[in-house]
Amino acid sequence: AAGRPALPCVLGIDLGTTSVKAALLVGAEQGQVVAGSCSRETQAHASSLEAGPQGMEQNVQRIIRALNECLAALPQQQLQKVTHIGISGQMHGIVFWKKDKGCKWTECGTGPAFEPEDVSHLITWQDGRCSPTFLSSLPLPQSHVSLATGFGCATIYWYLKKSPDFLKSYDAAGTIHDYVVAMLCDLKKPLMSVQNAASWGYFNSRSNSWNTDILKKSGFPVHLLPEVGDPGSIAGSTICAWHGIPKGAKVGIALGDFQCSVYSCLTERTDAVLNISTSAQLTVSMPPGFQPPETPDPSSAITYFPYFNGDYLAVAASLNGGNVLATFVDMVSRWTEELGFQVQESAIYTKIIKATLDQNDSKLCIHPTVFGERHMPEQLASVANIAISDLSLGHVTRALCRGIVENLCSMLPVQHLMETGVRRVLGSGSALARNEVLRQEVERIFPFPVVYGKDVDAAVGAAMVM
Repeated sequence: AAGRPALPCVLGIDLGTTSVKAALLVGAEQGQVVAGSCSRETQAHASSLEAGPQGMEQNVQRIIRALNECLAALPQQQLQKVTHIGISGQMHGIVFWKKDKGCKWTECGTGPAFEPEDVSHLITWQDGRCSPTFLSSLPLPQSHVSLATGFGCATIYWYLKKSPDFLKSYDAAGTIHDYVVAMLCDLKKPLMSVQNAASWGYFNSRSNSWNTDILKKSGFPVHLLPEVGDPGSIAGSTICAWHGIPKGAKVGIALGDFQCSVYSCLTERTDAVLNISTSAQLTVSMPPGFQPPETPDPSSAITYFPYFNGDYLAVAASLNGGNVLATFVDMVSRWTEELGFQVQESAIYTKIIKATLDQNDSKLCIHPTVFGERHMPEQLASVANIAISDLSLGHVTRALCRGIVENLCSMLPVQHLMETGVRRVLGSGSALARNEVLRQEVERIFPFPVVYGKDVDAAVGAAMVM
C-alpha cells in the first residue's frame, strides 16, 4: 500500500559439506516467510597432495561457483530488495588466502560477482590428517572443547610441522563462510564468530580470546588467527552490488551451521530439538549464565556449543541414526540375494516398517552403535534378550528403532532434560519423517509432547538471525 515502508528482505546462505543453499526471507504480517530458496551440489572434492588419503579437501572455486548459481536462480526482484545477508557454514574447517588477492570481481549475467583468486583448498571438518599421536604432541589447549583432527588450529599446526612453506604463501585464514564474508565486505583482517572460533580449538569461550600465549610458545603463526566477534553482529557491508543485491547491504558475521539449524526451529528455551537423519542429535538450551567446564572431559557424550547472546547448547551428537537402519536394510538385502532372491532396498524398507507396525513391543534389546561414538570410538553394536518369540523382522526392527532413541537418551538423559526445564521435543530429520516406528519409539521414551515437521534449515536460520 502507498506510504507503507517496504517489507524487509533477508538473504540466508549455508555453505555445506556437499551443497550450497540460499534462502530469501521476507517480512509478512505473520512474521518472516521463505520467498524463495535454491540448493546446488558443490561437487568440490579435491585430492590432497600433502596429506594423501587421510586428507579431505574441497576446491573453493567450485564452492563459490555453486553459490553463484544459487543466487542467479533466485528471484532477481527480491534480491534487489535485500538489506541484510546472513551466512553459515561447516565449522572446524579452514581455508587460507592472500588478503590483497583473495578474489577478483567480474561481471556476470545477474550483475557483479566475485571469483576466488589466491586461495588454498578448503581443508574440511572431515579431514583426518592429524592422527591421535600428532594431536597428543601439541600443546594442551585452554578450552572447554577437546582438540580433534579437522579443527582449524590443528590443521595449521600440521602445516607448520609438515609443510611450513605452504603457510608462507598466505596471510589470512578462516572458515569457508568467514572467507565469503571477508570478500563481500573487503575486510582487511578476517572476522570470525565465537561459534566458529570455539570449533577451531585453542579458543577460550569464557574470556572470548585465543590461547595466544600457549600458541606463541610453540611457534604457531598467530597472525593467521581471525579477530573474533559476537554471533549476530554485523561484520560489514557489501562493497558493490552482488547478483543484484544492492551495494551497502549489511553482512552478518559468519555463523556455525549447527547453531543456525537449531535457530531455524527452536522457538522456546523449554524446547529440545531431536534430529534423526543419517546421524542423530539431541539438543537443549542451557540456562542463562551457564558456563561450560574450563577443561573438556573426553569421555563425556555431551558437547557445549556457543549459541547466541552468550548462551550455550548442550548437544548429544550420535554417529548412529538413520545410517543404522540403512545398514540393517542393506544386510537384509544381502541375505535375500544370497538366498537367490532380488528385492529392491526401498521395497525391503517399506515391508519391514509395515511388519513392525503390527508388533507393538519387543523384548529384544539392541545397542545399535555399529558406527561407534566419538566419546567411545571402540564401542560396537550388540543384541541381548534374544527370545524365540521375538525373532520376526517386526520384532527386530522395533528393537532397533528403540535402540537408536535409547542410545541418544543415554548420552543426554531424559532426567537431565527435565532438570533443564524441557517441556516439548521438536522432532526433525529425514529418518524421523519417513519412519512411523521411530516416531512411536520417540513418543514412548520421551515424557514430553513431541511436535514434528519443524525442518532444520541452516540457511533459513542464518537469515532469521539477521
